[in-house]
Amino acid sequence: MYRANWIDGNLSCWSNYNQNWERENKNMIVELNPLNNFKSATLEFMNEINKSYGITQNPVTKNYMMVLDNKCKKCNKICNALHFHQNFGNWTSGKNDIDKFIQATQLSVHTNDVSDVLEWISYNRFYNIKCITKAEKYIANWIDGTINYWDNNGQNWIRENQNMIVNLKSLNDIALEFINEIKLDHKIYGITQDPETKNFMMVLNNKCKECNNVCNTIHFQQNFGNWTSGNNDIDKLIQDTQLSVHNDVSNALKWIPYDRFYDIKYIAKGGFGKVYRAIWIDGGEYQNMPVALKSLNNSKNITLKFMNEIMIHSKFDKFEDFIIKFYGMTQDPETEEYIMVLKYADNGSLRNYLDTNYNNLNWYDKIKYLLEIASGLDGIHEKEFIHQDLHSGNILMSILNMHIADMGLCKPADCKESENTKNTIYGVLSYVAPEIIRGQTYTKAADIYSFGVIMYELISGLPPYNDISHDNLLAIKICKGLRPRFNIKVPQLVVRLIKRCLDANPLNRPTTEETHEILKKWLNDLNNNQTELQRQIKEAEEENNNLLTENTPTNLGLSYKTHSEAIYTSRLLNFNNLPEPKNSYDYYEQNDDIISKEFSESLQIDISQLNIIKMENI
Repeated sequence: MYRANWIDGNLSCWSNYNQNWERENKNMIVELNPLNNFKSATLEFMNEINKSYGITQNPVTKNYMMVLDNKCKKCNKICNALHFHQNFGNWTSGKNDIDKFIQATQLSVHTNDVSDVLEWISYNRFYNIKCITKAEKYIANWIDGTINYWDNNGQNWIRENQNMIVNLKSLNDIALEFINEIKLDHKIYGITQDPETKNFMMVLNNKCKECNNVCNTIHFQQNFGNWTSGNNDIDKLIQDTQLSVHNDVSNALKWIPYDRFYDIKYIAKGGFGKVYRAIWIDGGEYQNMPVALKSLNNSKNITLKFMNEIMIHSKFDKFEDFIIKFYGMTQDPETEEYIMVLKYADNGSLRNYLDTNYNNLNWYDKIKYLLEIASGLDGIHEKEFIHQDLHSGNILMSILNMHIADMGLCKPADCKESENTKNTIYGVLSYVAPEIIRGQTYTKAADIYSFGVIMYELISGLPPYNDISHDNLLAIKICKGLRPRFNIKVPQLVVRLIKRCLDANPLNRPTTEETHEILKKWLNDLNNNQTELQRQIKEAEEENNNLLTENTPTNLGLSYKTHSEAIYTSRLLNFNNLPEPKNSYDYYEQNDDIISKEFSESLQIDISQLNIIKMENI
């Protein structure tokens, strides 16, 4: 009896198109059974031919031979056990009991499921071998990957998961009980041997230590060797996020090659760098998705500030509905600057949106948008962080939601400022709380103050203090109690909440959680005409219909003038000798506006007198 590979394979069916027989199982293994006495073996021949593909003749011996299928004696089929058996002569561990153990697992698989089969794996099929514990356990990449199925045409095993990460654990006991114990915690792929130590090692799946499964973190880990940003800190940050997502991969950052973007267009320049719009071929949510590319100045030589914004953004993916989504990092090959890949807000900043759409907003829209901003800020505070630079230019409007952006100055709530930076702040003066202008440490309450200014802006449609210079004089006025005034009638409930947010005493300001709950209730109240809020809105709208000023909205949007020195981009602010923050003398005595007209006018007189005194002293 002989065994051979049959080049052509067996007949399958007749092809009318080719007018020839179609064949399958090319290079299949068959058995050749000599027919020593052809004339006297007619019955034997007839019995055997039912299991035969045909007859051949050895040209040297002239003997006829039956071409028989090479079937498994147990299942009477050409099964996986047979394919493994035919390869036994091509490998050995060098140890008889290990060979027999591996062969036993291979001879037990007669069906298509080969998941429990063990292999002998040459040690040179592993790379990046690193020791991970003192108990002789290693991590490595397996070049070939696992067996998937037998390919009849190629007459070989098809494999998957090439270059996968596996664990190598010293094999001290070949006993079945020991192997079964290992199987409780790991999947075993096979056995190998370190050629230097001569130690035999089991090849195990690389399970996640936290969830005890082969989860997304393992799949990400297996790809670490296929990319790099060129910067160890950025690599580590991206990898850390990928190693934290056991189920939801949407929160993992990615390194994205720059050539995966096209149609890159400049949008704007901010305090930290430039922003571009681009199309991301692969997309974070769908292919050819628009994204924002944010480069930070001098990021070629990576700075702590740049890394800070990256790290801060990565902490808030849970709140992506209301904090701008961060997809990953890329690098401009020409400038070598690193770039953040962020969700693209179709409608731009809140300020831009109000300039073009304010006249179309109703009270439901305004309260809904404020609730979304409050939700994002509440998410930041829930994580014990402070934004520090909240203003309408950092609120972005997508098709569905408002999103808080620019987390560059965001910091832990318990972070202590160094003495040399105590009196230096960065932001937009008209949104900065008075205690911060005076150099005190940023708190969550300071963010609430900024939110109060945004409430005023979204409801009025106007930038705060748009008609005056944003200079040292404005800083003094804010500390003395100046606040923006409405040019329209606003419900007293709304005014009262804004006043609480803008209170000179940080301890009197509401928390983001309380603010969120109030806005949420108001949104529900709009569905009921009998609520106090609805009554006040109706009263305010009746009065506003009769109110005409130069700032009144038109069909084309808002019409207002901005002072040439009114600055609404973040900048360094440094003021000295500012007065102690205080509220206006009648702050809580009236709720028709944030501050009374009388106080605003008296403050102008006080400041004018202050200027006269200064001039006399010169």
